[in-house]
Amino acid sequence: MTATLLKEASPPPVSMADRRRRARRRGRIVALAFVFPALLLLGALVVYPVLFSVGRSFFDASGTRFVGGDNYTEMFRDPATLKAVRNTAIWVVVAPTLLTGLGLVLAVLVEKVRWATAFKLLLFMPMAVSFLAAGIIFRLAYDEDPDKGVLNAAVVSVHDAFTGTSSYPTARARDGQGLTKGADGSYRTTATASPGHTVDLGLVGVLPKDLPQGVRPAYPAAERKAAADELRGVVYLDFTRGGGGEQGKVDRQESGLPEMKVEAVRDGETVASTTTAADGSFRFQDLGSGSYSVRLPASNFAPPYQGVSWLGPALVTPAIIGAYLWIWTGFAMVLIGAGLAALPRDALEAARMDGANEWQIFRRITVPLLAPVLTVVFVTLVINVMKVFDLVYIIAPGPVQEDATVLATQMWLVSFGGGNNQGLGSALGVLLLLLVIPAMVFNVRRFRGSQR
Repeated sequence: MTATLLKEASPPPVSMADRRRRARRRGRIVALAFVFPALLLLGALVVYPVLFSVGRSFFDASGTRFVGGDNYTEMFRDPATLKAVRNTAIWVVVAPTLLTGLGLVLAVLVEKVRWATAFKLLLFMPMAVSFLAAGIIFRLAYDEDPDKGVLNAAVVSVHDAFTGTSSYPTARARDGQGLTKGADGSYRTTATASPGHTVDLGLVGVLPKDLPQGVRPAYPAAERKAAADELRGVVYLDFTRGGGGEQGKVDRQESGLPEMKVEAVRDGETVASTTTAADGSFRFQDLGSGSYSVRLPASNFAPPYQGVSWLGPALVTPAIIGAYLWIWTGFAMVLIGAGLAALPRDALEAARMDGANEWQIFRRITVPLLAPVLTVVFVTLVINVMKVFDLVYIIAPGPVQEDATVLATQMWLVSFGGGNNQGLGSALGVLLLLLVIPAMVFNVRRFRGSQR
């Protein structure tokens, strides 16, 4: 009787299926407890802002009046927004293509470099630099002043090495001192001269410290008499240090202006040309009888070449893309290099044994086998390019900000940068989200496919 009662009071045995079910339930609860903080942050920082922006895009600038799809209509009527869409399209097409191509070429070449690790480190190092710092670096590098911008300093150096430059861009003649300025910037004597005469051409506007090295006083040359068959003269700086001297006359302390081109002109045609010596002297021989004008060509006074306007309206977008390439080339190279290291070497060796050269191996074997990796890198860069903001905002100067704007910068400018229209800015944000989502979905599917 007692055994029967104890048997009836004991709990029924738990089956293995029930134990597994309870264990799975406990596992889900524990997993949810660990994931919940991340989900909370994701909802607060991603989901809520997205939903709020979608709702805000249907209201006016003040956020009080419902306007429906007016913001989306206005978005495609605004010329600045259309330019932002165009620039974003340029970024999406050019930047990921160049980065993927550069990364592929560098990844293949790095395998043949002795110090491959150091080379990869140097190329990947810009990734450690923030976009803000990179923008400041390239803003200085692209500066139009050759004394500040390293790119223009190089361009000006190459230009001057091949074409030369004027030594006296600030020189000019005093009014009423025997020289008249032409429409092309040249100077010509008001009075004519014949062989056997001496002509003194005084200029001002040149600082003594800017005179070329080796310059000599002009007075001795001005005192020389011209031979009967030559036209002689001197080009000098009509300025005496410390004051004094007489305008239009070569004084003892005044310097000649060397390396200046001088021409003898008759009936509007140049019949002879020469270059002044260290003391500013020049002479024309065998001119023949008659009267001549002496001209200083405009090339003597041409302003120095200032280089390329990298941040002008025409080149600002390519210039910013160049800065972006500097930052992200190492990233593309490392990812593609990882895929290249996983390629089956037997296929490459078999192709070499069959007589294929390196270009054929690269084009017909390496690139097709790396296609999945190249696709992932390209799509990832497309997503990143659509969100570019820092470089455009920092590098582009204020006057050309609109010429360089992309959707991300336009969204900020419309919302907070003076437009104060957060309804239109939210519509731009929704447009940017809709453009990014297809690339994100494609990348996620590629990752899942590779895992399977």
